[in-house]
Amino acid sequence: MRVLESAEIARKAVEAASDKQAADVLMLDTRQVCDFADYFVVCSGESEPQIQAIVEEVSKALRESGVRPRGREGTADSGWVLLDYGDVVVHIFSSEKRALYRLEDLWSRASPVLRLA
Repeated sequence: MRVLESAEIARKAVEAASDKQAADVLMLDTRQVCDFADYFVVCSGESEPQIQAIVEEVSKALRESGVRPRGREGTADSGWVLLDYGDVVVHIFSSEKRALYRLEDLWSRASPVLRLA
């Protein structure tokens, strides 16, 4: 199995989140502004079960592509889950937590690659 580039990993995460109807899916290129990740994928779920479904779908899609997470933080019931794939970090928020943490503002110098509203 070939090794996926970080952009491919991020795009697979976007596709998987979208498959579970994640809201406002954003892929940011952070290579010029961040030294620990090449891409952030940020999305929202409307309920705890949907957040969990997004987490599971992203994890499954990347695992099937031979990509294993380095770490995971948060829980669906907390309204925020972070999946760390090294060069790609996936943030899955409730709408409320996403508005609170405002990652898009915090990383506003990163280049948006794509946004699925």
